[in-house]
Amino acid sequence: MSRRGNGRNNAVAERFSQLLTRERVMRKIYATRDHARSNTFAYIEVFYNIRRKHGEANNLPPMAYEKLEEFK
Repeated sequence: MSRRGNGRNNAVAERFSQLLTRERVMRKIYATRDHARSNTFAYIEVFYNIRRKHGEANNLPPMAYEKLEEFK
């Protein structure tokens, strides 16, 4: 485990948190906390996990990358 203040152990979580903040939170003003929560959930479950292109997956959305890997 790294020392306090060293983010190497949380690199994936930190990267996701930065993306979520930059792509969703900072671009919108939410009327209620429930609206913010549902919008964040939709971003994660619909866009980030299914449609967003990921660099580690040859710039393919996760679903397309999984289908490509099935045929190998």
